[in-house]
Amino acid sequence: MPCGRGSFGGRTRTLVPMGLGPPSPHKAGRRFPAGGKRGRGAKGSGRPPPGRRQPPCPPPDGSSESAIDAHPHLSSEALGYFRRALSALKEAPETGEERELMVHNVMKEVEAQALALATNRTGSEIMQELLGFSPPKPLCRVWAALRSSLRFVACHRCGVHVLQSALLQLPRLLRSPSEKEEEDVEEEENGKGSPLETLEELVLGLASEVCDDFLFYCGDTHGSFVVRTLLQVLGGTLLESERARHRGSQSPVFITDKISSFCLQVALQILHRKRPQLCAHLCSAVISYLSSRNSSANGSPLLLFLRDQTSSRLLEQVLLVLEPRRLQSLFEDHFRGQLQALAAHPIANFPLQRLLDAITTPELLSPVFEELSPALEAVLAQGHPGVVIALVGACRRVGAHQAQVLQLLLEAFHCAEPSSRQVACVPLFATLMAYEVYYGLLEEDGAVPAEHQVDMAMARALGDVTVLGSLLLQHLLHFSSPGTILQSLGALTGPQLLTLAQSPAGSHVLDAILTSPSVTRKQRRRVLKTLKGQYVALACSRHGSRVLDAIWSGAALGARKEIAAELGERNQELIRDPFGHHVARNVALTTFLKRREAWEQQQGAVAKRRRTLNSILED
Repeated sequence: MPCGRGSFGGRTRTLVPMGLGPPSPHKAGRRFPAGGKRGRGAKGSGRPPPGRRQPPCPPPDGSSESAIDAHPHLSSEALGYFRRALSALKEAPETGEERELMVHNVMKEVEAQALALATNRTGSEIMQELLGFSPPKPLCRVWAALRSSLRFVACHRCGVHVLQSALLQLPRLLRSPSEKEEEDVEEEENGKGSPLETLEELVLGLASEVCDDFLFYCGDTHGSFVVRTLLQVLGGTLLESERARHRGSQSPVFITDKISSFCLQVALQILHRKRPQLCAHLCSAVISYLSSRNSSANGSPLLLFLRDQTSSRLLEQVLLVLEPRRLQSLFEDHFRGQLQALAAHPIANFPLQRLLDAITTPELLSPVFEELSPALEAVLAQGHPGVVIALVGACRRVGAHQAQVLQLLLEAFHCAEPSSRQVACVPLFATLMAYEVYYGLLEEDGAVPAEHQVDMAMARALGDVTVLGSLLLQHLLHFSSPGTILQSLGALTGPQLLTLAQSPAGSHVLDAILTSPSVTRKQRRRVLKTLKGQYVALACSRHGSRVLDAIWSGAALGARKEIAAELGERNQELIRDPFGHHVARNVALTTFLKRREAWEQQQGAVAKRRRTLNSILED
């Protein structure tokens, strides 16, 4: 193959076969080491440790044994070529003969250097994107070029992502029309005697090879990603991208292994969506197995695994996919009487949160609430507010124990008595601080709590709103009677409510005010009127501008006039602001300032359409 650089500047129209590209140091089908028991740099694997590269292999004359064992090398010239190829494909028209020829030529060169590309850090990223342009047959040829080195690629920190990307092309390619017959002719011209396997055959072949060494792939840090992606593709359900996880010590038991456990978690999610009966069977098998191990004198053997860093994550997923009847049985057999201890544990409190998240019936919520509710303040003091928020969320979802849990929260944050303190509950809940801590008071144990000082509360700027504090308020605003929370929100000053609306977490509290079916229109107006005089500051804030857009969407014509009038006084400031100019456009501020009558007609028509739509939805 002659050497040279193919030009990819702009939309190249002279792309000819990849002989104008860089030379390929490896021929398709060349075998590389299969690897040993573990993935990266394992003893006896013939693979250098991570971050180390062996010298480039000698010219492929077929006589050197060392060429077979060497790490594949991708030259800087080849890397530059593929980078330019990717750029050209991104810029090329989406359809047309020119693009087809370009893709065809680029994928031929990818096939020729598949292993070197896949195991190079930058080359792997480029290859993953190039696969997204590939038709079925070129992808099959690339796949076939990697197949002889499957274990090496699957357990390589870069190669595994190429395999994942290839697998994830399946949904796209199975919907695309069949390839043209010219490719079959070309294969005959190139002298390829063996028939090319279809994409489905290659995927099933990969699945078969992985199954033959299932425990190895599931237990390998990188190989487990292939197993999890295969589960998704074969199950026809793609989950959200999983974050890379650090390596850790390995356990000999598959179900409790740190890496293998991830595969089971993905399998549970896929089966829950596609095969609920099989999901229930797998859940039962997991619970049965763990319950039979390490019997504890203090309760169910499952308690030990709830406190384990690895097994607890698997059990969290089990809890989320269990059907209500089975969840009730699990609580009765393993959780009852242990909830407060689990809530206090630094690891076990997380599967307890998933149990609470999964509750959908009053029959299960009642015994859980009875056992856990007396310890709410202690759980908060232990630094596990997620348990409390999950319990409040269960009360919201089921519609039971709402008044009781609100009273317990007021007591836990020391604002239940005297009753004047209740008006301060929103800042306390939002910041997850007790009353005396938030206001910097020194109160001795046993002393009678002081009355709430309104002047002190108004003078204090709102504290930092936490994510969990925001979630707590959102749940409470969706209770059937959110009066206490709304009174506290109404007591905030304009700057305090502005701070809440501008906060990344706090802005969602305003969303809950606007969307909760429990908040009446009159209550909503009473809270939001405090923002009068703060609209420009809201509009010029990343999160506040979103809140103002939501307020505007639900505002009547009179309220819209007030908002537009206040914004119009500082129109130039809004236009110059990166967030404010979007609000000005949404409000049609220029029309408001220059053609008020046309603006009112336009807004009146919008309000009429909204009323009509609301009446239809209510019917």
